[in-house]
Amino acid sequence: MTQNFPSLSLVPKAREAQSAKDFKTDQEVRWCPGCGDYAVLAAVQSFMPELGLARENIVFVSGIGCSSRFPYYMDTFGMHSIHGRAPAIATGLAASRQDLSVWVVTGDGDALSIGGNHLIHALRRNVNLKILLFNNRIYGLTKGQYSPTSELGKITKSTPLGSLDSPFNPVSLALGAEASFVARSIDSDRKHLTAVLRAAAAHRGTALVEIYQNCNIFNDNAFEPLKDPATRDEVTIRLEHGQPITWGAGAEHGVVRSPDSSLKVVETADVPASDLVVHDAHAMDPSHAFDLSRLAETSLARTPIGVFRDVDRPVYDDLMREQIDRATGTQGGPAGEDELTGLLAGSDTWTVR
Repeated sequence: MTQNFPSLSLVPKAREAQSAKDFKTDQEVRWCPGCGDYAVLAAVQSFMPELGLARENIVFVSGIGCSSRFPYYMDTFGMHSIHGRAPAIATGLAASRQDLSVWVVTGDGDALSIGGNHLIHALRRNVNLKILLFNNRIYGLTKGQYSPTSELGKITKSTPLGSLDSPFNPVSLALGAEASFVARSIDSDRKHLTAVLRAAAAHRGTALVEIYQNCNIFNDNAFEPLKDPATRDEVTIRLEHGQPITWGAGAEHGVVRSPDSSLKVVETADVPASDLVVHDAHAMDPSHAFDLSRLAETSLARTPIGVFRDVDRPVYDDLMREQIDRATGTQGGPAGEDELTGLLAGSDTWTVR
Protein backbone atom coordinates (compact mmCIF):
# COMPACT_ATOMS: atom_id res chain seq x y z
CA MET A 1 0.00 0.00 0.00
CA THR A 2 1.43 3.36 -1.03
CA GLN A 3 1.80 5.82 1.81
CA ASN A 4 1.49 9.59 1.64
CA PHE A 5 4.92 11.21 1.93
CA PRO A 6 4.53 15.00 2.47
CA SER A 7 8.04 15.79 1.25
CA LEU A 8 7.28 14.14 -2.09
CA SER A 9 3.86 15.67 -2.71
CA LEU A 10 5.09 17.63 -5.75
CA VAL A 11 6.78 14.65 -7.42
CA PRO A 12 4.73 12.86 -10.16
CA LYS A 13 3.23 9.56 -9.11
CA ALA A 14 3.79 6.25 -10.85
CA ARG A 15 1.04 5.24 -13.28
CA GLU A 16 1.10 1.59 -12.25
CA ALA A 17 1.87 -0.40 -9.12
CA GLN A 18 5.58 -1.13 -8.71
CA SER A 19 7.70 -3.80 -7.07
CA ALA A 20 11.33 -4.11 -6.07
CA LYS A 21 12.01 -5.73 -9.45
CA ASP A 22 11.10 -2.47 -11.20
CA PHE A 23 14.03 -0.76 -9.50
CA LYS A 24 16.65 -3.38 -10.43
CA THR A 25 18.84 -2.71 -13.46
CA ASP A 26 20.50 -5.17 -15.82
CA GLN A 27 23.94 -4.19 -14.51
CA GLU A 28 26.09 -6.78 -12.78
CA VAL A 29 26.42 -5.82 -9.12
CA ARG A 30 30.15 -5.48 -8.53
CA TRP A 31 30.76 -5.53 -4.82
CA CYS A 32 32.81 -8.10 -2.97
CA PRO A 33 30.79 -11.21 -2.04
CA GLY A 34 29.39 -10.72 1.45
CA CYS A 35 29.61 -6.91 1.39
CA GLY A 36 26.98 -5.12 3.47
CA ASP A 37 26.15 -2.94 0.45
CA TYR A 38 24.09 -5.81 -0.98
CA ALA A 39 21.75 -5.73 2.00
CA VAL A 40 21.32 -1.96 1.80
CA LEU A 41 20.65 -2.12 -1.96
CA ALA A 42 18.00 -4.80 -1.47
CA ALA A 43 16.34 -2.77 1.28
CA VAL A 44 16.26 0.40 -0.82
CA GLN A 45 14.95 -1.39 -3.93
CA SER A 46 12.21 -3.02 -1.86
CA PHE A 47 11.32 0.29 -0.20
CA MET A 48 11.17 2.45 -3.35
CA PRO A 49 7.71 1.19 -4.46
CA GLU A 50 6.26 2.60 -1.23
CA LEU A 51 6.99 6.09 -2.51
CA GLY A 52 4.62 5.50 -5.40
CA LEU A 53 6.70 7.77 -7.62
CA ALA A 54 7.52 7.55 -11.31
CA ARG A 55 11.02 6.13 -11.63
CA GLU A 56 12.06 8.93 -14.00
CA ASN A 57 11.42 11.39 -11.16
CA ILE A 58 13.76 9.67 -8.71
CA VAL A 59 17.49 10.48 -8.81
CA PHE A 60 20.39 8.84 -7.00
CA VAL A 61 23.61 10.88 -6.86
CA SER A 62 26.86 9.42 -5.57
CA GLY A 63 30.50 10.41 -5.20
CA ILE A 64 33.42 7.99 -5.22
CA GLY A 65 33.78 4.79 -3.21
CA CYS A 66 32.29 1.32 -3.02
CA SER A 67 28.89 2.67 -1.99
CA SER A 68 28.98 5.15 -4.85
CA ARG A 69 28.33 2.42 -7.42
CA PHE A 70 24.75 2.51 -6.14
CA PRO A 71 23.25 4.53 -9.05
CA TYR A 72 24.27 1.79 -11.52
CA TYR A 73 22.00 -0.66 -9.74
CA MET A 74 18.90 1.53 -9.32
CA ASP A 75 16.60 1.69 -12.36
CA THR A 76 16.05 5.40 -11.87
CA PHE A 77 17.96 8.43 -13.06
CA GLY A 78 21.33 8.76 -11.39
CA MET A 79 24.79 10.23 -11.47
CA HIS A 80 28.11 8.76 -10.38
CA SER A 81 29.80 12.08 -9.68
CA ILE A 82 33.18 13.12 -8.28
CA HIS A 83 34.79 12.55 -4.91
CA GLY A 84 32.92 14.26 -2.09
CA ARG A 85 30.78 16.47 -4.31
CA ALA A 86 27.54 14.49 -4.38
CA PRO A 87 25.75 16.80 -1.88
CA ALA A 88 26.65 19.86 -3.99
CA ILE A 89 25.32 18.29 -7.20
CA ALA A 90 22.22 17.00 -5.43
CA THR A 91 21.62 20.48 -3.98
CA GLY A 92 21.45 21.93 -7.47
CA LEU A 93 19.00 19.25 -8.58
CA ALA A 94 16.74 19.50 -5.56
CA ALA A 95 16.69 23.30 -5.55
CA SER A 96 15.90 23.63 -9.26
CA ARG A 97 13.57 20.66 -9.78
CA GLN A 98 10.60 20.27 -7.48
CA ASP A 99 9.49 17.30 -9.55
CA LEU A 100 12.43 15.15 -8.41
CA SER A 101 12.99 12.99 -5.35
CA VAL A 102 16.74 13.34 -4.82
CA TRP A 103 18.83 10.81 -2.90
CA VAL A 104 22.57 10.94 -2.14
CA VAL A 105 24.57 7.77 -1.55
CA THR A 106 27.98 8.30 0.02
CA GLY A 107 30.52 6.68 2.33
CA ASP A 108 32.43 7.69 5.44
CA GLY A 109 35.50 8.62 3.37
CA ASP A 110 33.63 10.31 0.53
CA ALA A 111 31.32 12.31 2.80
CA LEU A 112 33.51 13.14 5.78
CA SER A 113 36.96 13.66 4.26
CA ILE A 114 37.10 15.43 0.90
CA GLY A 115 33.34 15.98 1.01
CA GLY A 116 33.09 17.28 4.56
CA ASN A 117 32.29 20.88 3.69
CA HIS A 118 29.70 19.94 1.08
CA LEU A 119 27.97 17.66 3.57
CA ILE A 120 27.71 20.13 6.44
CA HIS A 121 26.49 22.97 4.20
CA ALA A 122 23.76 20.81 2.67
CA LEU A 123 22.68 19.95 6.22
CA ARG A 124 22.67 23.52 7.52
CA ARG A 125 20.82 24.80 4.43
CA ASN A 126 18.20 22.08 4.86
CA VAL A 127 17.96 21.26 1.17
CA ASN A 128 15.15 18.84 0.37
CA LEU A 129 17.23 15.70 -0.22
CA LYS A 130 17.99 12.40 1.49
CA ILE A 131 21.58 11.37 2.29
CA LEU A 132 22.47 7.72 2.92
CA LEU A 133 25.91 7.64 4.54
CA PHE A 134 27.41 4.13 4.49
CA ASN A 135 29.87 3.89 7.37
CA ASN A 136 32.25 0.92 7.36
CA ARG A 137 35.07 2.75 9.21
CA ILE A 138 37.54 2.09 6.38
CA TYR A 139 38.44 3.07 2.82
CA GLY A 140 37.29 -0.01 0.93
CA LEU A 141 37.61 0.97 -2.73
CA THR A 142 41.25 2.02 -2.32
CA LYS A 143 42.08 -1.15 -0.40
CA GLY A 144 41.99 -0.56 3.31
CA GLN A 145 43.35 2.79 4.48
CA TYR A 146 41.95 4.32 7.66
CA SER A 147 38.98 6.66 7.22
CA PRO A 148 37.56 9.66 9.16
CA THR A 149 35.47 7.24 11.25
CA SER A 150 38.22 4.69 11.98
CA GLU A 151 38.85 4.29 15.70
CA LEU A 152 41.89 5.82 17.38
CA GLY A 153 44.85 3.45 17.10
CA LYS A 154 43.43 1.67 14.03
CA ILE A 155 46.16 -0.27 12.24
CA THR A 156 45.77 -0.14 8.46
CA LYS A 157 47.96 -0.01 5.37
CA SER A 158 48.26 3.76 5.78
CA THR A 159 48.63 3.67 9.59
CA PRO A 160 50.88 0.67 10.32
CA LEU A 161 51.60 1.97 13.83
CA GLY A 162 48.00 2.97 14.51
CA SER A 163 45.89 5.99 13.58
CA LEU A 164 46.47 9.15 15.60
CA ASP A 165 43.23 10.79 14.41
CA SER A 166 40.17 11.00 16.64
CA PRO A 167 37.22 9.69 14.62
CA PHE A 168 34.18 11.64 13.56
CA ASN A 169 30.81 10.65 14.95
CA PRO A 170 28.61 11.26 11.86
CA VAL A 171 25.42 11.66 13.89
CA SER A 172 27.04 14.20 16.22
CA LEU A 173 28.50 16.04 13.24
CA ALA A 174 25.12 16.25 11.51
CA LEU A 175 23.40 17.49 14.65
CA GLY A 176 26.11 20.12 15.13
CA ALA A 177 25.39 21.32 11.58
CA GLU A 178 21.71 21.81 12.58
CA ALA A 179 20.43 18.92 10.44
CA SER A 180 16.65 18.70 10.70
CA PHE A 181 16.56 14.89 10.39
CA VAL A 182 19.28 12.53 11.63
CA ALA A 183 19.04 8.76 12.02
CA ARG A 184 21.18 5.64 12.23
CA SER A 185 20.55 2.06 11.17
CA ILE A 186 22.43 -1.16 10.38
CA ASP A 187 22.82 -2.95 7.03
CA SER A 188 21.76 -6.37 8.36
CA ASP A 189 18.59 -5.16 10.14
CA ARG A 190 16.30 -4.80 7.14
CA LYS A 191 13.14 -4.11 9.12
CA HIS A 192 14.77 -1.32 11.09
CA LEU A 193 16.52 0.14 8.03
CA THR A 194 13.26 0.20 6.07
CA ALA A 195 11.48 1.98 8.92
CA VAL A 196 14.23 4.61 9.06
CA LEU A 197 14.12 5.09 5.26
CA ARG A 198 10.37 5.54 5.50
CA ALA A 199 10.77 8.27 8.12
CA ALA A 200 13.50 9.98 6.08
CA ALA A 201 11.37 10.00 2.94
CA ALA A 202 8.46 11.56 4.84
CA HIS A 203 10.68 14.39 6.08
CA ARG A 204 10.82 17.66 4.15
CA GLY A 205 14.36 18.97 4.24
CA THR A 206 17.75 17.26 4.46
CA ALA A 207 17.53 13.81 6.00
CA LEU A 208 20.81 12.11 6.92
CA VAL A 209 20.79 8.39 7.60
CA GLU A 210 24.03 6.82 8.81
CA ILE A 211 24.11 3.10 7.97
CA TYR A 212 26.62 0.88 9.72
CA GLN A 213 27.85 -1.28 6.84
CA ASN A 214 30.23 -4.19 7.06
CA CYS A 215 33.33 -4.38 4.83
CA ASN A 216 34.15 -8.05 5.09
CA ILE A 217 37.43 -7.66 3.18
CA PHE A 218 39.21 -4.76 4.90
CA ASN A 219 37.31 -4.27 8.18
CA ASP A 220 35.28 -7.40 8.83
CA ASN A 221 33.03 -7.60 11.89
CA ALA A 222 33.50 -3.90 12.71
CA PHE A 223 29.93 -3.81 14.04
CA GLU A 224 29.61 -7.42 15.18
CA PRO A 225 28.53 -6.56 18.78
CA LEU A 226 25.41 -4.90 17.28
CA LYS A 227 24.65 -7.95 15.12
CA ASP A 228 25.56 -10.97 17.24
CA PRO A 229 22.40 -12.30 18.98
CA ALA A 230 24.52 -12.97 22.05
CA THR A 231 25.48 -9.32 22.51
CA ARG A 232 23.20 -7.03 20.49
CA ASP A 233 20.50 -6.53 23.13
CA GLU A 234 23.16 -5.55 25.68
CA VAL A 235 24.77 -2.86 23.48
CA THR A 236 22.00 -1.58 21.19
CA ILE A 237 19.69 1.25 22.23
CA ARG A 238 16.63 1.32 19.98
CA LEU A 239 15.27 4.85 20.01
CA GLU A 240 11.51 5.27 19.83
CA HIS A 241 9.89 8.70 20.01
CA GLY A 242 7.83 9.12 23.17
CA GLN A 243 9.26 6.03 24.88
CA PRO A 244 11.69 5.79 27.83
CA ILE A 245 15.25 5.12 26.69
CA THR A 246 16.03 1.61 27.90
CA TRP A 247 17.89 -1.40 26.54
CA GLY A 248 18.94 -4.91 27.46
CA ALA A 249 17.08 -8.18 27.07
CA GLY A 250 14.82 -7.17 29.94
CA ALA A 251 15.11 -3.39 29.55
CA GLU A 252 17.38 -3.44 32.58
CA HIS A 253 19.51 -0.47 31.49
CA GLY A 254 18.37 3.12 31.06
CA VAL A 255 19.45 6.75 31.19
CA VAL A 256 18.55 9.63 33.51
CA ARG A 257 19.56 13.28 33.64
CA SER A 258 22.32 14.07 36.11
CA PRO A 259 22.25 17.33 38.11
CA ASP A 260 24.66 18.82 35.54
CA SER A 261 22.11 17.89 32.78
CA SER A 262 24.35 15.21 31.25
CA LEU A 263 23.01 11.72 30.58
CA LYS A 264 23.84 9.05 33.13
CA VAL A 265 23.52 5.31 32.58
CA VAL A 266 21.61 3.51 35.34
CA GLU A 267 20.01 0.19 36.10
CA THR A 268 16.25 0.64 35.70
CA ALA A 269 15.60 -1.36 38.88
CA ASP A 270 17.48 1.29 40.87
CA VAL A 271 15.47 4.37 39.81
CA PRO A 272 11.79 5.32 39.55
CA ALA A 273 10.37 4.87 36.06
CA SER A 274 9.50 8.56 36.06
CA ASP A 275 13.22 9.45 36.22
CA LEU A 276 14.06 7.71 32.94
CA VAL A 277 14.66 10.03 29.98
CA VAL A 278 11.91 9.84 27.37
CA HIS A 279 13.09 10.16 23.78
CA ASP A 280 11.82 13.27 21.99
CA ALA A 281 12.85 13.17 18.32
CA HIS A 282 10.86 16.34 17.68
CA ALA A 283 12.58 18.57 20.23
CA MET A 284 13.67 21.78 18.52
CA ASP A 285 16.69 22.07 20.83
CA PRO A 286 19.22 19.58 19.36
CA SER A 287 21.00 19.07 22.69
CA HIS A 288 18.84 16.04 23.61
CA ALA A 289 19.69 14.28 20.34
CA PHE A 290 23.34 15.31 20.60
CA ASP A 291 23.65 13.90 24.11
CA LEU A 292 22.25 10.60 22.86
CA SER A 293 24.76 10.54 20.02
CA ARG A 294 27.60 10.73 22.57
CA LEU A 295 26.46 7.66 24.52
CA ALA A 296 28.12 5.22 22.15
CA GLU A 297 31.64 4.08 22.90
CA THR A 298 34.33 3.02 20.41
CA SER A 299 33.60 -0.54 21.52
CA LEU A 300 29.99 0.07 20.37
CA ALA A 301 28.64 -0.33 23.90
CA ARG A 302 25.50 1.77 24.32
CA THR A 303 24.99 2.49 20.60
CA PRO A 304 21.69 4.24 19.81
CA ILE A 305 19.98 3.42 16.51
CA GLY A 306 16.81 4.95 15.09
CA VAL A 307 15.71 8.53 14.55
CA PHE A 308 17.64 10.97 16.75
CA ARG A 309 16.03 14.16 15.44
CA ASP A 310 13.10 14.95 13.15
CA VAL A 311 12.02 18.61 13.23
CA ASP A 312 10.49 21.12 10.86
CA ARG A 313 12.45 24.17 9.82
CA PRO A 314 12.56 26.30 6.64
CA VAL A 315 13.65 24.37 3.56
CA TYR A 316 16.28 25.96 1.30
CA ASP A 317 14.45 25.04 -1.91
CA ASP A 318 11.24 26.75 -0.75
CA LEU A 319 13.04 29.87 0.44
CA MET A 320 14.91 30.15 -2.86
CA ARG A 321 11.75 29.85 -4.95
CA GLU A 322 9.96 32.43 -2.78
CA GLN A 323 12.87 34.82 -3.25
CA ILE A 324 12.81 34.35 -7.03
CA ASP A 325 9.02 34.82 -7.09
CA ARG A 326 9.34 38.10 -5.20
CA ALA A 327 12.10 39.32 -7.51
CA THR A 328 10.15 38.46 -10.65
CA GLY A 329 6.83 39.73 -9.37
CA THR A 330 5.06 36.41 -9.73
CA GLN A 331 3.68 36.77 -6.21
CA GLY A 332 1.88 39.96 -7.13
CA GLY A 333 4.62 42.36 -6.02
CA PRO A 334 5.86 45.44 -7.93
CA ALA A 335 9.01 43.77 -9.23
CA GLY A 336 9.37 42.36 -12.74
CA GLU A 337 11.83 40.81 -15.13
CA ASP A 338 13.65 44.11 -15.65
CA GLU A 339 14.19 44.44 -11.92
CA LEU A 340 15.54 40.88 -11.70
CA THR A 341 17.97 41.65 -14.50
CA GLY A 342 19.04 44.76 -12.61
CA LEU A 343 19.60 42.74 -9.44
CA LEU A 344 21.73 40.23 -11.27
CA ALA A 345 23.79 42.73 -13.24
CA GLY A 346 23.99 45.52 -10.68
CA SER A 347 26.00 48.59 -11.63
CA ASP A 348 29.22 46.72 -12.39
CA THR A 349 28.61 45.90 -16.05
CA TRP A 350 30.69 46.59 -19.12
CA THR A 351 30.01 46.57 -22.85
CA VAL A 352 32.79 44.90 -24.82
CA ARG A 353 33.09 46.18 -28.40
